[in-house]
Amino acid sequence: MTTKPSTDRRIKYTKMVLRESLIALLERKPIERITIKEICDDADINRATFYAHYADQYDLLRQIEEDLYTNISVSLSQLSQDPANPNTLKQAENIFDYLRDNARITRLLLSDRGDFSFQKRVMRLVYDLITTQLRVTKSLSAADAEYVYAFTITGCVGIVQRWLDDDMRKSSKVMAKMVIGMTIGLIQSLKADSFIE
Repeated sequence: MTTKPSTDRRIKYTKMVLRESLIALLERKPIERITIKEICDDADINRATFYAHYADQYDLLRQIEEDLYTNISVSLSQLSQDPANPNTLKQAENIFDYLRDNARITRLLLSDRGDFSFQKRVMRLVYDLITTQLRVTKSLSAADAEYVYAFTITGCVGIVQRWLDDDMRKSSKVMAKMVIGMTIGLIQSLKADSFIE
């Protein structure tokens, strides 16, 4: 038996309002102080409907995180391994567009109040991209790649947090150019052999 389109739309709507309710509540207090009743009251959804889709508020948050993670993963996988490639700029711009379009939840999940294990998962995605790129560009040892990763990812997360906190005043294109430019500068400095033993 197939699901009718109107049923699919209702399910999507229900999940959307539950998600929006949790995000609104997370802006005011941590997840451990949020109840199912609060989420349902805010969403104007009954508890039975909530439990038809999620086990609890943590499950809902995990689903939100998973959606964000998947979309970031897809965006990063499309980035060229060469930061000087013109397509890399457009793809990085697309990532910033996605972060801007999902600023409320991105701001929460990447903040100090966010789930550190989720942040580490996202950082791991970027780590894999950066270390592959650095090994292609310059033969780095695993230990050297770890240092470069720590520097680059901390900087990228800091830039995104600052951009979100600054109400995204700079365009996605400007932010993409900034991150790509910094990455190219780092790689060029490594090519000069001045920092690698």
